[in-house]
Amino acid sequence: MTETYHKEHLLDRAAMVAMRAMIALQPAADLSPDGRAAFDDLMGRTPRADTVTYEAAEIGGVPGWWCRTAEATPGTAILYFHGGAYVVGSAQAYRNFVGQIVARAKVDAFIPDYGLAPERPFPAAVEDGDAAYHGLVAAGISRIAILGDSAGGGLALVIATRMTAAARNGLAPKPVAAVVISPWTDLALTGDSMTTRAAHDPLLTGEALERARITYLGATDPKVPEASPLYADLAGFPPVMLHVGEDEILLTDAQRMADSIVTASSPAELHVWQGMAHVFPANLALLKAAAQALDIVATFVRLNLRA
Repeated sequence: MTETYHKEHLLDRAAMVAMRAMIALQPAADLSPDGRAAFDDLMGRTPRADTVTYEAAEIGGVPGWWCRTAEATPGTAILYFHGGAYVVGSAQAYRNFVGQIVARAKVDAFIPDYGLAPERPFPAAVEDGDAAYHGLVAAGISRIAILGDSAGGGLALVIATRMTAAARNGLAPKPVAAVVISPWTDLALTGDSMTTRAAHDPLLTGEALERARITYLGATDPKVPEASPLYADLAGFPPVMLHVGEDEILLTDAQRMADSIVTASSPAELHVWQGMAHVFPANLALLKAAAQALDIVATFVRLNLRA
């Protein structure tokens, strides 16, 4: 495994102090259906990339949004799964953020509106992820990179696992790469950082994740691989890049996932960012680290899609 530790820029340190102070004065993030509008408003504030266009579409029977660039290579695409603890989040709200990756990587991306709990609990998100992947293939796209953040990062790894297995049986092309940002890989919440970073994480709490997990999984064992990719068979996995903030309660979810990928004899790159919080690359207007991380992601995606 290649691990890179990114030291905090002085300007980012000041920005994070200000952001933490602001968050401390606000109500805790609501990872219930009541919090959907606020979450979408927050994600929609990511600056828009001027060279990217957006198009509502349906792929494999799953609605969502395309983020398109005129510089895209035919036959390639990103399949991006949005975050939101399987309860909040939407493709429309994520257009600007994913568009920033598209502009840098010069490849189109489809963001599916996979099923959210409690209306469509587990395994609806997995089923929609499978359908979207197969839908891209049916549309003539054979080189696919799977990306996602937070719960969407975990879902991206689940779908990458399933499509890698499908490829062994000749049922789908294997994903060429995966990239996850602040991924939730262990819905059993057993990572050390759930407690060791609890006082440092300004955005997430173990209690909020536990409530979201119950909403999503119900009585399902959280260690089933379709819910928690940390416990999946990772044989033959494509190259994976993981980004995580050092101050996140999900820090060890990323670290242990990277270790598991390498143990399965597949390549993994882990990037740990000093002082950064959950899904920090979305804060392009505030953090220098955000643009730096997205540049790294885009280079990785571009190189693997065109290899």
